[in-house]
Amino acid sequence: MLAAFTFNTAENLPVGLLELISKSLRVSLSAVGLLVTGYGLTVAVASLPLAHLTRAVPRRHVLTALLTVLVVSSLVAALATSYGLLLAARLLTALAQTLFWAVMGPVAVGLFAREVRGRVVGALSVAGSLALVLGVPAGTWLGRQSDWQVPLAMLAVLGLFSLVTIAVLLPTSPAEEEPAAYGSGPDIRRFGTVLATGTLSATGAFTGYTYLVTFLGDVSGFSPSAVSALFVAFGVACLAGVSITGAVLDRFPRAALTTAVATQAAGMLGLYAAGAHPVAAVVFLALMGGALGPVFMATQNEMLRCAPGRTDLALAANSGCYNVGIAAGAAIGGVILPLADVRGTFLAGGLLTAGACAVLMGGRLLWRGRGHVA
Repeated sequence: MLAAFTFNTAENLPVGLLELISKSLRVSLSAVGLLVTGYGLTVAVASLPLAHLTRAVPRRHVLTALLTVLVVSSLVAALATSYGLLLAARLLTALAQTLFWAVMGPVAVGLFAREVRGRVVGALSVAGSLALVLGVPAGTWLGRQSDWQVPLAMLAVLGLFSLVTIAVLLPTSPAEEEPAAYGSGPDIRRFGTVLATGTLSATGAFTGYTYLVTFLGDVSGFSPSAVSALFVAFGVACLAGVSITGAVLDRFPRAALTTAVATQAAGMLGLYAAGAHPVAAVVFLALMGGALGPVFMATQNEMLRCAPGRTDLALAANSGCYNVGIAAGAAIGGVILPLADVRGTFLAGGLLTAGACAVLMGGRLLWRGRGHVA
């Protein structure tokens, strides 16, 4: 759980430090946004190949290696004096995270009975969501009080704690003998629908979320200190969302995913339409935050159920596709930003998320129709 918290903080921290990094390294906001895009592209490209290459390696060895990479790359990022070196360090962290989520899920849920695995996924997602509640806000505050490199160095410290704990305590067993190594209800059509939904929803979310600091300052009129507080509120909403969703994930796995995607669309479109009003901005920001974590959590849970083969490969595919969406969203937002105001990024993001909801509902109707014919 600490490793999940650290990786998610590392992934999202540049969003809170966007303007600080831009001024320090003398690059544009769009260029700093590419730190998110490059991260997502690395995960997208490397997920399946790395999962395939390490499929026979004991999970304990894989996780310790990944956490070692996290520690080293975080230190390199903290010492970076140029944009190129910072980008290289980010890509190294992304390579580690690429495999982390694919490996960690089956290892954790395999310790429990199938009927409670949704709650286990929920617990892990709570840890990841705490990155938005504590990690990113704390890192943003720390960066504003000192330098943006300081919170990056703290990631190395947290990663080291996780590395030592897993290296000492996690049992070693062959990967193919893990209890959750294969899906509980293989379904290739459902697998494809969930992948498409996750990709589109991530694209929509990060089209706007990458530039959230700019939106809250320029459109909603919040001060820098208020923006930091709103990041905390966003994270609290995300934590509440994954906590609630995790409690019902075993009983209503499909409804949980549909609800999360629809809520994200409503939050983003609401920010576009009413984000200039501070009270409305807070309400719709909470809706978006309450959905962002549950979407990925619910797709991960579906992979453990409908994976047509090994769950680690299915989770790698899901993570890869989700990060294709992250990269595409950050890139789309970067294109929109100089052409229109930042509100346009949330309009585009909301429409893309609505498209994800349509794909999910269409896939469900197709699945039911074929089942009826059969």
